[in-house]
Amino acid sequence: MSSRRQFMKTASAAGAGLVAASTMGVMQEASAHQTSVWGGEPYKGPREMVKNSKILSIMNSDGTETLGVVTPKGVIDVRAVAKKMKIAAPTTLDQLLQEGNAVGFNKVVASADKSGVPYLKESDITFGRLFKNPGKIICVGLNFRAHADEVGRGYPRVPPLFNKYNNTLTAHNSLLQIPPPSVSYKLDYETELLIVVGKQGRNIPESAALDYIGGYCTSNDFSSRDLQLDLPNGQWMVGKTLDQYAPIGPYFVTADLVGDPNNLTVKTWVNGELRQNSNTSDFIHNTQKMISYISTYWTLEPGDIIFTGTPEGVIAGMPKDKQVWLKKGDKVVSSVGNLGELKFTLA
Repeated sequence: MSSRRQFMKTASAAGAGLVAASTMGVMQEASAHQTSVWGGEPYKGPREMVKNSKILSIMNSDGTETLGVVTPKGVIDVRAVAKKMKIAAPTTLDQLLQEGNAVGFNKVVASADKSGVPYLKESDITFGRLFKNPGKIICVGLNFRAHADEVGRGYPRVPPLFNKYNNTLTAHNSLLQIPPPSVSYKLDYETELLIVVGKQGRNIPESAALDYIGGYCTSNDFSSRDLQLDLPNGQWMVGKTLDQYAPIGPYFVTADLVGDPNNLTVKTWVNGELRQNSNTSDFIHNTQKMISYISTYWTLEPGDIIFTGTPEGVIAGMPKDKQVWLKKGDKVVSSVGNLGELKFTLA
């Protein structure tokens, strides 16, 4: 009996040793073959902000959304060139910003001619979303003096902040699916400059704030005013975060090509009629102030995006008898500086 007990103990210990050894082997193998969240080998090179680039997103036939770079010769298909030339490069704007792999991106651009991959015509491209999964979407409200005047509000002492979610992100030339009137009918446009963070920072001084910006986009903080303002106590989150309520595009333009973000024209057309016509020089809190203030509460990370507020001319700022809310079939065009015209149609 005692010999049997001894056998069982010996076998059990041996089995535990085998399991431990097997588990250790699996862990070592997994550690040796880590993959990034983007797929493939994790990027371990220097973190750099991309420069001197105008970038768009391509909606591919397989349903993926990948990078295109606008050049005088046409649009470089980053994924196709990277594959042909065997370059480890980011294939989405989120990946480019969050990994900081400007080295791989620049190699693709430099290799485009010799790759043999044809340049694309921008007119043939179906645009995808520039951003699919940014770390944070932060919005600044009531940030133009003339807009605060038109809605009868005082100038806020600090930037009023709210947020959107990833479900709101949609592309240039998109069909924005509006809710049924029973859910919301007071639909309004808000053309805005979008700041794209390029470098991590916390408690950023205003004097250094522009150094943390990777680039800019044209955007529209589409809004349901009845949900935002008419529900009990106001429901800003609800009024700003329905599906597709954040069109962005057509381009991400690097900061070095934009110049002074506090001196950019901001315009909106609805069905060809000019509705908003202002300039970011009317900001209550300029770009540096917004970056510095926001970074006192959250660490800003590469790829975070910031809506900066809209100027006067919104429907909500018109006299009640002049308010004709947006409806299905309306075509909205938003323009900010040299960032391109963002277009979408209500469906």
